[in-house]
Amino acid sequence: MDSYTFDHQRTSQTLLTTSLLLLTSLSRVQTDSINYALPPANITGIPQEPSNNTYPNPEYARLVAYSLYFYEAQRSGKLPTNNRVSWRHDSALDDGKDVGLDLSGGYYDAGDYLKFTFPFSWTITTIAWGALEWGEGYQLANQTQYLRDMIKWGTDWLIKASSNTNNTNNQYLYVMIGSLDIDHNYWGPDTNIPNPRPSINVNSSAHGTDVSSEAAAAMAASSLLFTNQFNDSTYANTLLTYAKNLYSFAEMTPFTLYQNSAPQVKDAYSSLNYTDELVWGALWLYRATNDTSYLNKATSYLNSSSFKVKKVFNWDEKSGACYVLIAQLLQQSGQDSSKWKFEAERYLDSIIRPSGSCSLTGGGLFWCDGDSDDAALSVSLGAAFLCLVYAPIATSSAKTQAYIDFALSQIDYALGKNPEKTPYTIGVHPNSPQNPHHAGASGGTDISNINNPSQTLHVLYGAIVGGPDKSDQFDDIRADYSETEVALDYNAAFQGLMAYQMINSHSDPYYVNVTPGRPARKISSVVIIIIVILCLLFLIVLSILYWKRKKIVEWWKRRRQLRSNEKC
Repeated sequence: MDSYTFDHQRTSQTLLTTSLLLLTSLSRVQTDSINYALPPANITGIPQEPSNNTYPNPEYARLVAYSLYFYEAQRSGKLPTNNRVSWRHDSALDDGKDVGLDLSGGYYDAGDYLKFTFPFSWTITTIAWGALEWGEGYQLANQTQYLRDMIKWGTDWLIKASSNTNNTNNQYLYVMIGSLDIDHNYWGPDTNIPNPRPSINVNSSAHGTDVSSEAAAAMAASSLLFTNQFNDSTYANTLLTYAKNLYSFAEMTPFTLYQNSAPQVKDAYSSLNYTDELVWGALWLYRATNDTSYLNKATSYLNSSSFKVKKVFNWDEKSGACYVLIAQLLQQSGQDSSKWKFEAERYLDSIIRPSGSCSLTGGGLFWCDGDSDDAALSVSLGAAFLCLVYAPIATSSAKTQAYIDFALSQIDYALGKNPEKTPYTIGVHPNSPQNPHHAGASGGTDISNINNPSQTLHVLYGAIVGGPDKSDQFDDIRADYSETEVALDYNAAFQGLMAYQMINSHSDPYYVNVTPGRPARKISSVVIIIIVILCLLFLIVLSILYWKRKKIVEWWKRRRQLRSNEKC
């Protein structure tokens, strides 16, 4: 994950990964022998025969459906009777008992069994935003009901995890379930998750401005979906009440980064700033309520000196997205949006023509140093998401087209138009990743050897892996979590992008025309230069030895003679 510092690898795993990476850099394992990953069922109802660019496109329908299926595979708690993931079981049913609450349910964060409110809330907010923009895509893919279930499984847990009160002496939000040390020493199925699983919160005495604001955004955005698309005003009103109370909690002073109140999250999902979340939460509440007091709060925080802009859109960074969202909301309501459209376009222009710490890789992937190192595709797809949300209201047709073109280039990259010829969605093509860093799917039980078994037992359909490195290389090694781990937030923007494509694309995803088998790994120019230098040094040494051979022989004879004399 972005800024992700989990200690997933023990020393033995690091050594194993290094060895495997060294081997694969010289000899590439081909995927021709891997069978096409068959779907668990025709989960869209759209024929899965070759599409021939038909509309609606069955391959994009499958991508929409598979991404939702991945979230189903991440469910925690008592599973419903219509659970489709046969290898998932009822699990972590005692979560919250240590604090006298029922905190079972929700979603496991990544390839492990921890639950985190901060990145999860951003995931819900982003998926809801995408559904509000491109809900027709879910309808075309026959996935509206699954979308509803996915959102509600998350918001039901957020309801459990928050106090829903304006009593300033009794507010709380649970932000983490589980222990890093315990969980990361376990590798196995969800039937034997180790205990204890402590429940960690922020509260009236120890605030969490950022996480509370993000949870408020998730509730507000979801309330709009339940009102506008799911026809459930009762549940929508419940969510909105929680959103308002969570935002009130977020504004309690002193403003505090949540890891300062809950240090257990520090080595997992530390927050860099809380002002972007204060803006973000207020804007979503404004959208859900049309109450201008929230818009005033948002603009006040936007204009404050503590609001800093970064070029990524992810679980920790919403600054650029705030510009896009406020410009969109003001435009739609007929208000003056010129100031924020200027800021939004300045931000998006810095993405489509990146510089400084952000750039395009040789293969065309949007990359930001630091943020992309452990979650390259999350950064790329987040940028694409914002471009497509904003494109319809851009100040010129040229800008509109530029944003769309950039977004489509990132989608194509993620779906196979890259040097590895790899669609980074599991289960859609023979070249898809085969070895995600995921304890439940792997079939393994040995934390010291997570690459065993070599063949992943369960296909984690629809999951987006971390992605390639800055050289566009991807080695598909389970132990290399920076490239192969999956997570809730990795699929968040992707989910919306696939709904967009369901509506707007009359062409197949790029991978449809990719021949099975990943290209052989080329030795990098740096490695070649090193090898050449070593060979030259070796030849120089041999030459010296050759030209000095007579002196060396004479020296050796004298040495032997001296030893012989000493013995005498």
